[in-house]
Amino acid sequence: MKSTLRMIALLSAVSALPCALVSAQQAGQAATYISAEDIKANLNGAPNAATNPSPNIRVINEGSYNVAVGVLHRPETPPGVAALHHKVSEVYHVMDGSATLVTGGKIVDQKERPADAKSVMLEDGPGASGPSIQGGVTQHIKTGDVVVIPAGVPHWFSKIDGSITYIVVRYDPNKLLAPK
Repeated sequence: MKSTLRMIALLSAVSALPCALVSAQQAGQAATYISAEDIKANLNGAPNAATNPSPNIRVINEGSYNVAVGVLHRPETPPGVAALHHKVSEVYHVMDGSATLVTGGKIVDQKERPADAKSVMLEDGPGASGPSIQGGVTQHIKTGDVVVIPAGVPHWFSKIDGSITYIVVRYDPNKLLAPK
């Protein structure tokens, strides 16, 4: 639990930097606390699924932008889908496990996701996906690592070593994700 709380503190510090650049904090604005229990409950919702039923634990309206915080657990499966989000940037902080992550390059057979897709409406806004990425940078990520994926950058777990669990912070400057 102490490790989880340390990770939440690290993510708070990491997420504060871009937020400060977007707009000044208004006096009297409350902080949002997401407990280790909230994270664990979200993970327990689908312990062996490639995605959780509700991947964003909270979506917070920060004035001129929204910030979503979620947690994902991905089991070892055949390579998943490559994705890119047109308007939402993500920060991953690996809580447990490891995987090979490919970023950049070009999505093979890229198709736009339908506007009514769950992933578009609830997770990360409009984007595209495909079966893999051609080119790009391959990086092995593990427990404790942090990855920042700007909007428009393709990303794909080409291999998962057993499983990987990570906190994801999503920056939504267009307020596409509804606060919850």
